Amino acid sequence: MNLLIDYTPAIRQSAGIGRIIRGQVRALLDANTGYAIRLFVAGQVSQAERDNAPLPLHTIPLLSERTLIRIWHRLNIPFPRADWFAGGRAELLHATDFVLPPASARRRVVTVHDLAFLRYPDAAMPGLHRYLNVVVPRSVRRADHLIADSQHTANDLQELWRIPAARISVVQGAVDQSHFRPQTDPALQQAVREKYAIGPRPFILGLSKLQPRKNFARLIRAFHAARSEAALPHRLVIGGSKGWLFEEIFATVQALGLEEDVIFPGFVDDADLPALFSAADFFAYPSLYEGFGLPILESQACGAPVLSADNSCLPEAGGDGALYVDAESVESIAAGIVRLATDGALRRALAEKGSANAQNFTWERSAQQLIAAYAQAME
Repeated sequence: MNLLIDYTPAIRQSAGIGRIIRGQVRALLDANTGYAIRLFVAGQVSQAERDNAPLPLHTIPLLSERTLIRIWHRLNIPFPRADWFAGGRAELLHATDFVLPPASARRRVVTVHDLAFLRYPDAAMPGLHRYLNVVVPRSVRRADHLIADSQHTANDLQELWRIPAARISVVQGAVDQSHFRPQTDPALQQAVREKYAIGPRPFILGLSKLQPRKNFARLIRAFHAARSEAALPHRLVIGGSKGWLFEEIFATVQALGLEEDVIFPGFVDDADLPALFSAADFFAYPSLYEGFGLPILESQACGAPVLSADNSCLPEAGGDGALYVDAESVESIAAGIVRLATDGALRRALAEKGSANAQNFTWERSAQQLIAAYAQAME
């Protein structure tokens, strides 16, 4: 089968969706499916990006990604077609990031990672929200089959857009077990503490792009309440680059006088994540809504206990290796912080269960789910 895959998010996004697409493509190649796979990327790529890709990348070198988006989706002009520069018509096209690009294929599959822009419309910039509300439903209507990262997203597609269950396959992401594993060497943990100016105190780790849906303002208020209740010695470390509508996060720290106790180290290098997860007392992920919850699995694979919201797909990801709280309740999050910060036995139990849970999410498993989804699309 000739398979054309949109590899753009694998190039443009270092974590999250990009990590999932990179892992799935490599796992497909390792599975020896016999597919003739071609990868295309919207916009230009560097020589280093070409060298790191698992297959040759087909691109349009004279147009930027922004220009292509305007041509393909904002103006709804199908030129230039993806298959023109990627070797001709495919039997199956896999659009990996919500939006179906123009291409000639007998069957077309679209991955819908989540419907956060519908569930939490105020959490996205207005322009992005308008754009997604136009192009994602249009892509879903045109696709022959849909892929969801979790059963919860599949349920959302059925509930919000009345998509028949037979048109949806669940294909979950996975954890790179060779990279995300416990780093117990004190020297490595000390090095990452120094690099990100965390200091010697115990700390709680939060990690994601700073934006409203990640719920960091409530996490900070809950951290303040927990410190007041239990006299915790911990710092709260929130790693991640600035996204959008992040001003409330910093304003909350200032209003509560937590400038010395809440640390924002910025973007965390991927190479440092295992040591950072391992050094933390626990990982806090009280997001309002997610499509898969990959950071939960990555932290579990590194041996970190997890405090997670109980909404959307997060219990699917965390299994029995997390302590679940109500993301919309500061009191619930604070109670969870106190429990994990003061109960070493609970932390050890969650770390053990979380490690076992993370081992279930392999790229081989993800590839087999993807192959089954392709087979359904071709029926």
